[in-house]
Amino acid sequence: MKLLRYGPRGGEQPGVLDGDGRIRSLAGIVADIDGALLARLPDALAGVDITTLPLVADGTRLAEPVAGVGKFLCIGLNYSDHAAEAGMAVPTEPIIFMKATSSIIGPDDDVLLPPQSQKSDWEVELGVVIGREARYISREAALDHVAGLVLVNDLSEREYQLERGGQWDKGKGCDTFGPFGPWLVTLDEVADINALDLWLDLNGTRVQTGNTDKLIFDVPTIVSYVSQFMSLQPGDIISTGTPPGVGMGMKPPRFLAPGDVMELGITGLGTQRQAVKRWPG
Repeated sequence: MKLLRYGPRGGEQPGVLDGDGRIRSLAGIVADIDGALLARLPDALAGVDITTLPLVADGTRLAEPVAGVGKFLCIGLNYSDHAAEAGMAVPTEPIIFMKATSSIIGPDDDVLLPPQSQKSDWEVELGVVIGREARYISREAALDHVAGLVLVNDLSEREYQLERGGQWDKGKGCDTFGPFGPWLVTLDEVADINALDLWLDLNGTRVQTGNTDKLIFDVPTIVSYVSQFMSLQPGDIISTGTPPGVGMGMKPPRFLAPGDVMELGITGLGTQRQAVKRWPG
C-alpha cells in the first residue's frame, strides 16, 4: 500500500495510490495518515476497496505523507563510500542526530535557503517510518515495528553543521530542509529493502547514485540500535544516511543556489522535485 496526503498547507487530506498510479481519497475513511493510524495498520484499512474511492484531481499538491511526526532522526555517515568522500572514518556505531520537525515539507515544495546560507547541500536518503512503539528491541524484531519506507532529502547547511560549534543539528533543521514523500510504502510492497537504488539529479545532471546494499548499518540494525537510547513512537521517522555525490564532496565543493532544481528518487518509493529559492526578505 502507498499511503499519502494531499492538498494545500493546513488543509491536507489522507489518500492512497491505486494500482494505476492515481490518487484516491481516504477522507471520511480515516482522519489522517498519522501515528495513530499507522499503529493500527493493516486492520485500519481492512475491507476498503481502493478502486471505489473518489479520485483526486491531477496536479493536486502532495504533502508529506505522515502528519504529526514526533521525532525526525537521522543516521550519519552510513554509506562507506560517502564517509570516504567526506574524509571521515567509517563509524563503529551508528551516528544519531535530530532533524527539527519544523523542517518538514512536501516532496515537491520549494526549498528556501536561509538568508545567510552559503553551503547548503543535498542528500537523498531512505527513510523508515515507525508503526509500533519500539523500546529496547532486538534486531530480529525490528521490522515488526516498521510501518513502511519513504524517500527523504536530508538537506544540510554545511557551515552551520560543521563550522559552528560541532552540533550537526544546527545545519539539519532549517525550515524546508526536510522534504519527504511522496508516499509511505508499506513493507509488503518492498521486494528487498537491501537492494534499493537511490539517485539525485541537480539541474538535470546525475550527482548521486547509490544502493542500500552499501549501508554500513542496515535498517533492522538501525531501528534496534536507536531503540536502546530512546523509545520510537508510531509516526517517527529515521533517515538512514546518504550515498556519495553530495556537494561538499565535490572538488571544488558545489553548494545549492537560487534557481537550482533537485530531482531525486528511490526504487519503488517515488520521486521528488524541489526548486531552490532564497528565503524571502
